[in-house]
Amino acid sequence: MEVESRDLSLIAIFAALYAALVYVFLPISFYMLQFRVAGVLRPAITRKWILAVGYAIGVVIGNFFSPYFGVYELLFMPVMSLVAGLLGYVLARKFNSNYFICGAVIATIIALSVSWMLLQISNEPILLTFPYLFVSEQIVNFIGSILFKTIETRIKWWQISESTGKMRRHS
Repeated sequence: MEVESRDLSLIAIFAALYAALVYVFLPISFYMLQFRVAGVLRPAITRKWILAVGYAIGVVIGNFFSPYFGVYELLFMPVMSLVAGLLGYVLARKFNSNYFICGAVIATIIALSVSWMLLQISNEPILLTFPYLFVSEQIVNFIGSILFKTIETRIKWWQISESTGKMRRHS
């Protein structure tokens, strides 16, 4: 499996955008009641698995601002983000590249991962943290799914013409 230069560009853009959104919405991006607005980008992984790599890199960068800065935020969560993104991609492909499936899978894995991490770091019980995280993650990913589904009605954003650099429109 070869990674093309345009895919490397997409990884960089995706990672930077994710990290920037975490930073801009810093007050609500962390803790048990987090509402990570950057998560609206996650459903895009439905169309290009390589974006899962950009997502994981974006998590590393965004988590530099975490109040829980350390091995969990810089290693565990990026790995879980990569796993969640790839699993979301695989399952979404089984349902006609469905953004909502991808988003729901990612949201569930991330809510479980953050809940487990909070148990390890601050002894917050999973039964207390998971419901809040699950709901906020599902909402963010649902909004992202709607966003990408809407964009897709006009432009196949994930396909860039090699010769012109222009996006292809639906016919």
